Amino acid sequence: MSAADSMEMTRLLAFAQELADAARPIAMHYFRQSVLVETKADHSPVTIADRTIEAEMRRMISERFPDHGVFGEEFAEQIGGDYTWVLDPIDGTRSFITGMPLFGTLIALVRGDDPMLGIIDFPALRERWVGCVGEATRVNGQPARTSGCREIAQSRCYCTSPDMFEGDDLQRFDSLSRKAAMRRFGGDCYGYALLASGHCDLVIEAGLKPYDYLPLVQVIEGAGGRLTDWQGGRLGFESDGRVIAAASEELLQQAIDALR
Repeated sequence: MSAADSMEMTRLLAFAQELADAARPIAMHYFRQSVLVETKADHSPVTIADRTIEAEMRRMISERFPDHGVFGEEFAEQIGGDYTWVLDPIDGTRSFITGMPLFGTLIALVRGDDPMLGIIDFPALRERWVGCVGEATRVNGQPARTSGCREIAQSRCYCTSPDMFEGDDLQRFDSLSRKAAMRRFGGDCYGYALLASGHCDLVIEAGLKPYDYLPLVQVIEGAGGRLTDWQGGRLGFESDGRVIAAASEELLQQAIDALR
């Protein structure tokens, strides 16, 4: 990366942090309050918090970078130039509406189809993981590093819920996860943050959308891990939503083999 590109990424990363800073107080204003929960066409829940956060982030982007695109969960895609901001205002809305503090705000900046930076922010916990191409991942300003685990049998495996798997995928996940030293359910995007800091080693999920996984790429890889689809392919807007996050390349390859 050239010096000019590095300076530009520094500027964009600072702005991404501003977006996360703006999202936190909105989320906390509505958290553990009585809010109306609506059901979207895909049967997932949405609240005024989701929509208010995304609307504010879109407003900030349009003011600062009017030529950038926006791809968010709650509103229509905004076509732009080389850069696209990918936003999930509240990842884990079910956690949010039931008072669980593990919901997060996800932010990515993608150039073409390549994630350049990512933020996983947890308003209720005041924890933030930040990843940027060419830089090491940091959590609340301190270095984050995966465990480096290389064996499924020694791994701690997470998944938000087995309900996200359909057909043969459930059997494949179940077979893999039962080979792990430990498997746990829940957490939404928190599992990926834990992996980036070495507290778990595998996250296997399916049915995700680009705003669920693109913000995670630089966070996981900047901490020494890998994040791919179930075939080991790079993640982009057209990926099928089945993802593997692993603490090492060796563990990733074992997980890919086990899911075949």
